[in-house]
Amino acid sequence: MRKITGVVAGTAAMSALGLFAAPSASAASMPCSSAASACVDLSAKQAWLAEGGEVTYGPVPMASGKSGYRTPPGTFKVTYKDIDHWSKAFDGPMPYSVFFTKSGIAFHEGDIKQQSHGCIRLTHNAAVTFYRALQPGEVVEVVR
Repeated sequence: MRKITGVVAGTAAMSALGLFAAPSASAASMPCSSAASACVDLSAKQAWLAEGGEVTYGPVPMASGKSGYRTPPGTFKVTYKDIDHWSKAFDGPMPYSVFFTKSGIAFHEGDIKQQSHGCIRLTHNAAVTFYRALQPGEVVEVVR
């Protein structure tokens, strides 16, 4: 099980911490491989955290890139994290950023009702959970 701030991130522990934004899904419903620590389904507008092919968190709702700024599908690795990132390109905050492409695509807190400039926007609770759970080098899979 994935550790999140000193506790095991099982269903009961995450619920007790108020980190569980959605019911746990079975691995069969997550469209990514067992190598993925984070999975994004662009068509379903959902994201998960997983370990060894087992879902540890999610699915959670998310927003991705709008026309002209589409989120790229593929397999990536977390490059770095920044809890209080400021986008110079778009002059705005990106709290709880977890970057996973060389072009600056990240998971971060944002309005999930609006499409992004390519990033995966998450609710506050989901962004905090992804930030705490994911570490540099872990695999992120993005599927259509």
